[in-house]
Amino acid sequence: MTLSKLSLRNAKRQAGDYLVYFFTIIMVAALIYAFNGLIFSTEVQNLSKKMVQMPIMIILASIVVVCIISWLVSYTTNFMLIRRSREFGLYVLIGLENKQVARLFFLENMVVGGCALVIGILLGNFLFQILQAIIFALFGIPYFFSFFFSVKAVGLTLVYFVFIYLFAQMKSRRRIRRMKIHDLIYFDKQNEDAVIGTSSRRRKIFTVSIIIGILGTSLLMTGGTLPGVIGAGCIIAFLYGFFLSFASGVPAFFDKRPACKYQNQNLLVFRTLTSKLASMGIIMATIALLFTACIISEGTGMIFRSIMENRTKPNSCFDLILSASDKNEEAFRACQNYIMENIFIKDYWQYNIYLSENDDMTDYVSSNTGYYRNYEYDPVMAKSDYDLLRDMLGYPPVTLNEGQYLIHCQPYVEEELKNWNQRICLGGETFTLKEINTEIFAQHLYGNSGNGFGFIIVVSDKAAKSRPVSHIMYTVLTKEQVSEEQYDDLEQLLYKEWEYDGYDNTNFYSKAKEEADVAVMTAMMVFPLFYLALVLIMTASVILAIQQLSETEHYKGQFELLCKLGMERREISKTLGKQFAIYYAMPVIPPILISFSFIVNLAGLVEPGIMVGWSSPAVIAGISMGLFFLIYGVYILLAYTSLRRNVLPD
Repeated sequence: MTLSKLSLRNAKRQAGDYLVYFFTIIMVAALIYAFNGLIFSTEVQNLSKKMVQMPIMIILASIVVVCIISWLVSYTTNFMLIRRSREFGLYVLIGLENKQVARLFFLENMVVGGCALVIGILLGNFLFQILQAIIFALFGIPYFFSFFFSVKAVGLTLVYFVFIYLFAQMKSRRRIRRMKIHDLIYFDKQNEDAVIGTSSRRRKIFTVSIIIGILGTSLLMTGGTLPGVIGAGCIIAFLYGFFLSFASGVPAFFDKRPACKYQNQNLLVFRTLTSKLASMGIIMATIALLFTACIISEGTGMIFRSIMENRTKPNSCFDLILSASDKNEEAFRACQNYIMENIFIKDYWQYNIYLSENDDMTDYVSSNTGYYRNYEYDPVMAKSDYDLLRDMLGYPPVTLNEGQYLIHCQPYVEEELKNWNQRICLGGETFTLKEINTEIFAQHLYGNSGNGFGFIIVVSDKAAKSRPVSHIMYTVLTKEQVSEEQYDDLEQLLYKEWEYDGYDNTNFYSKAKEEADVAVMTAMMVFPLFYLALVLIMTASVILAIQQLSETEHYKGQFELLCKLGMERREISKTLGKQFAIYYAMPVIPPILISFSFIVNLAGLVEPGIMVGWSSPAVIAGISMGLFFLIYGVYILLAYTSLRRNVLPD
């Protein structure tokens, strides 16, 4: 049999024995090709001028992905070499040279990688269509599925895969060529030595690692670059210290508790688990680190998306909003004229926002909600302007009797203002609170540029107009969406007219522009983060699965012996399930605790009123965990089904 035929036969066997690994490489190839397709898609680039930055973000994410997958392929290749070292030793024994064996191993891995690449590109075309359809949906544009094939995307994917596989295969090839027959035959007997030897050191390292983990998580939660870097370092030290000391310390734990040691199947479960962890403590820590990065990437992506979307919603009732102080009236008029001449208007209204005599309500809200103060005094609106705006937006009319006022606020402020029963004085009149309304009302524009920030007081026209003007408002509903070019023209007018007085006194809001920015940032930030998270969890999960499935023959012999000694199949199945559950739970528990705390704290740093409802910190953390376990569960199910089928005696 020629080396080529032998390589092909071994490649088929390798793909069958390591089906989980082969499937993961296919999925990675599909993901890389799909995202490379977005880089070279002119349809995506033409959605917005800002989308030209998206290829940079995807390439940066792909570089990280390539490094991770290179490590996965290198690890798996080395693992295969260890498992098949006796076979290669026999090849050398019957007359093959080391370089021929190295070439054989190299060729069969290239065949597996090449097949995965081809299948991945075909599948990647479908994934690309899904990604492009999602991006088009973000921009509110219909998308029709069609066959996509980009030579440039294929070429870039091929470059990535050549780097991934050559790095791993050249390393194993050099190793095989230098090894002697004895080294090859006994290579699979090598184990990772226990890094922490004595029992006292185990206890100390375990305790110190827990302390470092708590410290690192706390530093990550405080925010800031330097604390974040130190915190990340502490987390890494915690994970490696924890798994190395835990794996070595299990025997010491049971030596002191002999009753627990011989209870049920504990001896068998933990003896097998200990022997496994003793040989892969560092790998377990690395997997836990990858899981932590995966969940944090998912959570961060969801937080970014929620922040961008929820900051836009409070202002989305109007298509255009233009505001300016009295000093900037010239810039205001120039933009207003442009809107009247170039944009199809459905309805509009110009009015003033006034300032109250004090800031009592602002102080109250600030002290109870974490409200961001934007006004020196409480903002006020005239009742006639309020009625016209409500009619313009299709809201039901409201009435105010003489001596009454109402508050229009964002929902997060409402709960506290329900306890506000203070009377207010304006223009020599005293008013009592009648009601609180919470419809969307353009109350999240930064600076003195909206209908209040978070809340506004509505009083009679006479009382409102007796107060000084904070700024002029011009709100518009359009018949057609404002184009990117029209927004740019308006922005240029503002820049031209308002150079002398600064940005804070003049503001222009476009609903279409804000929604487009959300879509752009989602495509540029959230997509790469989820791309990275998916690769991280697949990489870590496949290593766990390979390690577990590699022990199939060992488990099979062990359970066959137990069956002969009288253990029932039900007990054997229960023992296998316990071993499997502990093995897959161990690298997940620390990442869950770390990432949940990090995500909840990160989401809590945003200004109030943004991370609420489905975007609340706990919900985002929960969804991130759910997505993680959805993918992780697939790998667990595949591994457990295969292990149970091959291990349990008939």
